[in-house]
Amino acid sequence: MGLVKLNLTDFRNIKQASMQPAAGVNIILGENGSGKSSVLEAIHYLGLGRSFRTHLTSRVVQHGEKDFTLFSQCQQFLNDEQTTSIGLKKSKSSDTELKIAGQKAERLAELPGILPLQLIHPESFTLLSSGPKLRRQFVDWGVFHVEPEFFATWAKLTRLLKQRNAILKSGRRYAELAYWDKEFAAQGTIIAQMRRSYLEQLNPIIKSALADFLPEYDFDIRYHPGWDSDIELADLLKQNFMRDQQLGYTSLGPQKADIRIRANGVPAHDILSRGQLKLAVCAMRLSQGLFLSQHSNKRCTFLIDDFSSELDDSKRKLLAQYLIESKAQVFVTAIEKSQVTALLTEGCKMFHVEHGKLIEF
Repeated sequence: MGLVKLNLTDFRNIKQASMQPAAGVNIILGENGSGKSSVLEAIHYLGLGRSFRTHLTSRVVQHGEKDFTLFSQCQQFLNDEQTTSIGLKKSKSSDTELKIAGQKAERLAELPGILPLQLIHPESFTLLSSGPKLRRQFVDWGVFHVEPEFFATWAKLTRLLKQRNAILKSGRRYAELAYWDKEFAAQGTIIAQMRRSYLEQLNPIIKSALADFLPEYDFDIRYHPGWDSDIELADLLKQNFMRDQQLGYTSLGPQKADIRIRANGVPAHDILSRGQLKLAVCAMRLSQGLFLSQHSNKRCTFLIDDFSSELDDSKRKLLAQYLIESKAQVFVTAIEKSQVTALLTEGCKMFHVEHGKLIEF
């Protein structure tokens, strides 16, 4: 199901609020500035440990208060009514207290495994229009949920990359780097294989969704691992040592990976409008949610901020149809009920936010 209960305290303009969402569609209505997006932001914190609106915790804590507190009960697995509690408290100085199932937890990285989230908001088009970092995060979200060894391998790779870059900056000889290169190349190759395997399975689902949302375009999606995969990564690292030393960082490897998406043979961000880019991102994120439910005992929760933004009526209906058929838990915000009529199904819940107060109706 996903989220069963949510409590917010001193979160933005919400002094105190609680909700018991539906297992399916949840619609949150309110004027601009009312606090409706803050509800999605709170859920995002509980699923990923961070805001999608700001990097500054001080902006999220209610004015005049020292910290905010969030609490939730989550149904972690399909066909299992047992719930897991998450309690998160953050101060203006970003000090964090996290409890999972009543026990103190040290790492925010534990959260995504409990509450898998996908976010679609007015700036989602940047997934395709910005640099490769967001696209790597897109791929890694999916790999994390289906490959049990991914996180440990990724964490080890991150440590090795920091060590390699430190040695490069120190000006030492390659002989002192050879051991780290061997380890980095081994872990990097494993990460690249996991990413490639995941995308090979996901691509048909994405292409099917893209054909529904944007039938006027023929899409091509290709994975680039971050180096010429015809050559061993360890060999390339050695060949590029002098260049990397001059740069002061590692220029090849999985940290440079990307997904290259073309529409009718042209980079998607060069040919698609903002509205079309949003539709493409919707197709990609919905496909990830579908893949998750097909390959695990979990189901994705979708957060959609400003449901009608950039979409005409026919595309709203298509997006609503996809969301309903996914049987996922969905939270959408809108100003007016008329913008979300396609989502009004049996069992859905509606909430209204006004002046920081959250009311079910």
